[in-house]
Amino acid sequence: MNRQIQDAYIVAATRTPVAKRKGAFRNVRPDDMLAHVLRAVVAKAPGLELADIGDVVVGCAMPEAEQGMNVARIGLLLAGFPDTVPGITINRFCSSGVNAVADAARRIQLGECDVMIGAGTESMSVMPQMMGNKISMNPAIFERDENLGIAYGMGLTAEKVAQQYGISRDDQDAFAMASHQKACAAIAAGHFAAEITPYLVREHQPDLASNTVRIVEKLVEQDEGPRPDSSLEGLAKLRPVFAAKGSVTAGNSSQMSDGAGAVLLMSETALKRYKLTPIAKYSGFEVAGVPPEVMGIGPIAAIPKVLQRAGVSQDALDWIELNEAFAAQALAVMRTLGLDPAKVNPQGGAIALGHPLGATGAIRVATLMSAMQRDPAVKYGMVTMCIGTGMGAAGLFERV
Repeated sequence: MNRQIQDAYIVAATRTPVAKRKGAFRNVRPDDMLAHVLRAVVAKAPGLELADIGDVVVGCAMPEAEQGMNVARIGLLLAGFPDTVPGITINRFCSSGVNAVADAARRIQLGECDVMIGAGTESMSVMPQMMGNKISMNPAIFERDENLGIAYGMGLTAEKVAQQYGISRDDQDAFAMASHQKACAAIAAGHFAAEITPYLVREHQPDLASNTVRIVEKLVEQDEGPRPDSSLEGLAKLRPVFAAKGSVTAGNSSQMSDGAGAVLLMSETALKRYKLTPIAKYSGFEVAGVPPEVMGIGPIAAIPKVLQRAGVSQDALDWIELNEAFAAQALAVMRTLGLDPAKVNPQGGAIALGHPLGATGAIRVATLMSAMQRDPAVKYGMVTMCIGTGMGAAGLFERV
């Protein structure tokens, strides 16, 4: 039976605040963060029958330990969804969250489902190191020069991008400071409030005086990363951390973070059934490969690919969420493609706001949806990022 490709619409999106690694969410499980945003996003669609959800697709870059065992299924059950609702966890490293949204949208486009959720969750606090609990690379990686880039740490790839694209230390630090300034300004203006679902953290602490355990509660309402005291002088004092004579520092790199985000998508049939008005239409998603040793340039290949397939010009983009894995790679992407700096991360990026790996894509979709609701001038928006081992991803959305 032939099916006509149908449109997929975003009805709602939300996220947790993003906490620093070992920060506010240090004792919060990633499956609980996921359950939190799943409950919150469906609450934004009054009357939705949860049994109508065709699938829950969740991105996670390190799907092991507390975020293992198909965290998508665990999270949706913890959220109280019917056990008839399935869930799948996907992993494409830093693009996992936006990839999950795209996969959910494609199921709707193909007519397989009318209601889907794309989400992401990641706790870098529960991971003992950047590469997970057990590192076990294939020895063949080290036997051939063309494969050696697979083993490069992210910081070293950023150093190589800085060298290859002529990105100076001063430019990286200035970019980093601007990220903090924009993020702090957005927080002060209340721009993140609509997209964030606050998280109540409950911790058990011993009271030695009374020999009892007391429960301490704290409502986390905003991102922990942005620093209003960030300065060029302070950033300049930081030493390179990946190469002795390098330019990449902790200050001009993304922060390790914890967080989750969720996006609710529907077909036109479901919109009519539930009498809901969408925020945006899914317009496309593409992934492209680049040399692993300069993985940060991935968006240079992915952005033109998705724009060409969608028939949209780069100049038509009004808002671009470009994940700031490192200032060096973000600047390389912007300069090579000629992206308008005013349209890139208007509210700051991962250097200030944090980067909870597999959750980031879904989180930044929530930021883009909030911007589209707030500003009618934002018609086309994009979420894009580089990906470890040498890839880039770009998702395109059109305001309706």
